[in-house]
Amino acid sequence: MATKHDENAPTVRVTKTVSVLPKSLPPQQIIHLSNLDRQCPLLMYMVLFYKSAAAFQNLSLGSIFSCLKSGLEETLSIWYPAAGRLSLDPSDGKLNLCCSNGGAILVEAVTSAKIIELGDLSEYKEFFEHLVYKPDFHGNFSEMPLVVAQVTGFGCGGYSIGIGASHSLFDGPAAYDFLHAWASNSAILKQKRGNEIYKPVHERGTLLVDGRGLTKLPESGNSVTRVVAIDHLYQLIKQAMAAPTGKLGNSNIVLKTFHLSGAMIESLKSKVLGERRSSFSCSSFDLIAAHLWKARTKGLGVRKGTMVCLQFAVDIRNKMVPPLPKGFSGNAYVLASVALTAEEVEAGSHEAIVEKIKEAKSSINKDYVIAYSQALDGSQGNLPPLNELTLVSDWTRMPFHKIDFLHGEAACASPLLSPVPQVAYFMQNPTDLRGVDVRIGLLPQTIEAFAQYFLHAMQ
Repeated sequence: MATKHDENAPTVRVTKTVSVLPKSLPPQQIIHLSNLDRQCPLLMYMVLFYKSAAAFQNLSLGSIFSCLKSGLEETLSIWYPAAGRLSLDPSDGKLNLCCSNGGAILVEAVTSAKIIELGDLSEYKEFFEHLVYKPDFHGNFSEMPLVVAQVTGFGCGGYSIGIGASHSLFDGPAAYDFLHAWASNSAILKQKRGNEIYKPVHERGTLLVDGRGLTKLPESGNSVTRVVAIDHLYQLIKQAMAAPTGKLGNSNIVLKTFHLSGAMIESLKSKVLGERRSSFSCSSFDLIAAHLWKARTKGLGVRKGTMVCLQFAVDIRNKMVPPLPKGFSGNAYVLASVALTAEEVEAGSHEAIVEKIKEAKSSINKDYVIAYSQALDGSQGNLPPLNELTLVSDWTRMPFHKIDFLHGEAACASPLLSPVPQVAYFMQNPTDLRGVDVRIGLLPQTIEAFAQYFLHAMQ
C-alpha cells in the first residue's frame, strides 16, 4: 500500500524483546498441515487498543509485560504449535508444522503519543504499523516465529497490544480462542478464569489429503465443477490477461472503514425487502455482502459484460461428517463463490443476489471441502490482484475487542494490511451490538463513488 510517510508522527521505542517458551516443554513433533493451512503462511497483524483507565494507574509497563509473558508461557504449554516453526517436508516440498519449542516473540515498547490523538481507531493509520513487531523474513519459513506480540505504553497511560500470527497456524476462530486463553492466563487486574475454552485440538485429522484424512472423490466424479470458487478465480485471471490494458489489478490500495449502525442496517432491510421481510429469510451478512458487491462493482465502473465475482469464507467445522472436534485449532474454512456479469450485479435486485449468496453457502458440504482441498494439492502461486474479485471475511462472531488483556474490553481491534489488501472484513461494532464495521481496501479513485453507492441506500 502506498502511504505517505509523516515525518511529524510520534516515534515508538522498543525497550525489550524476549523469546517466550512454553512453561512446560512438550515433546517435539511434526504436525502435518492441511492444504487449507498452506494457502497463507505469512503473519497476519492486529492491534488492540486499551484506553487509559483508573484501574491502570498503579500498573507499570514492566508489570504488564511480565504478566503477559507469564500468561503466554502458560498458554503455549497447551497451544504448543504456536511456539514452533514451519518446515518443508523433504519428500514433497510442502510446509508442515514443526513443534520445536522455538518460542514466540514478545516485545515491550513506549511512545509519547496519546491514544486520543490517533482519532478514530477503526480507521487504518500508518502509525499502527509501529505497534506490531515484524520479524525479518528472508524467505526461510523455518526461521520465522509463528506468533509475535508487542505491548506499547502510551503517554496517556493507555496501552496497545499488537499481535501477529501465521495464518498457517490457525484461522480467525482459532486465533480468537488462542488470544482469549492468553488473556485469561495473564491475570492482569483479574482472576484466572479456569477452563472456559475448549482444549485445542491441533491435529488436522480429516482435513488431510494424503490418505490419512480426507477420502478422495471418484475420478469420474464431477469434482472440478464442485470447486466453484477456484474455477471462478481461473476465469477471472484469464479475463484479466485478455483485457486490453494487460494489467492484473492495482496494488495502490487504501484501507477505509465504514460504520453501519444497527439502525442503518434495518433501514436497508426495509428498503430492499419492504413487505416481504416476514416471508424472505435474509441475514445481515447476506444483505450487507450483496449491497457491498453492488456498490464496489458500481464504484469500479466495470464494463457491463465483464465477469465479476463475490467470494466469502465459510466455516466448515460443522460442515464435515462427522463435524470437526470442538477446539479445532487449524484452518477450517473454504471460499464460497458467486459470479455474474457487472450488468447483472448492478441491475439485479438485492433479493436476487442474496439468493445467490444463500445458494453458494448451501453448496458447501463435505464433498466440496474434499474437492477444494484436492484442488489446492498442486503447486501454489500468489494470486494476482483482481479488481473484479470482491472478497469478504466475516468477523462478527469473533469480537476481538472483547478480549480483555488488561481490564475490560479494548476500545478497538484494528486489523492491519493483509496479504490480500482488498478483502472486506465485517466486524462487530464495539459500541453498537447490532452494528457492523466494514473495513475494506479500495483503489483511491473509487473511494468516493463506492462510499456514495454504499451509504446512500442506508440513509
